[in-house]
Amino acid sequence: MTATPDLAPAQTVATPELFRSVFRRHAAGVAVVTAAGERPVGFTATSLTSVAAEPPLISFGIGTSSSSWPVLSGAAYVGVHILGEHQQELAATFARSGADRFGPSTDWSSGPEGVPLLADVSAWLVCRVVSRVPAGDHRIVIAEAVAGSPSGAGRPLVYHQGRFTALRD
Repeated sequence: MTATPDLAPAQTVATPELFRSVFRRHAAGVAVVTAAGERPVGFTATSLTSVAAEPPLISFGIGTSSSSWPVLSGAAYVGVHILGEHQQELAATFARSGADRFGPSTDWSSGPEGVPLLADVSAWLVCRVVSRVPAGDHRIVIAEAVAGSPSGAGRPLVYHQGRFTALRD
């Protein structure tokens, strides 16, 4: 017989509020995804996943109501930036609706395939989009890494309990 986890107090209906509450307890690494358009776009993502090493595939989710979705929906390439603990403000800027994400306070340049690359990140990849999978009010984007660098310094930025934080020893 298997042990049953403690469910008190139990909530049996998986509402959007319950779902968000549960995932606030899941610590996640923080990335910023960018794409080139008439104007560059980008957003903070905590859904970044390594999918496969051969070929090197990643995935991330994006809401179809996101201001970045119109460009991402047709982008051939995206930039994926792993943020360091010193980049909480950058993460907040790319997470904030209506923010000037590529304004004067954001240090970036055009990288391979014209993808906007953010400066001073822990690591980055440029990826070719291979699939966009419908998933509720989001799309799961699967992309193949074509260039990148893991050469940034520092510890990773983490998102937990609704805030950006850092790993502790």
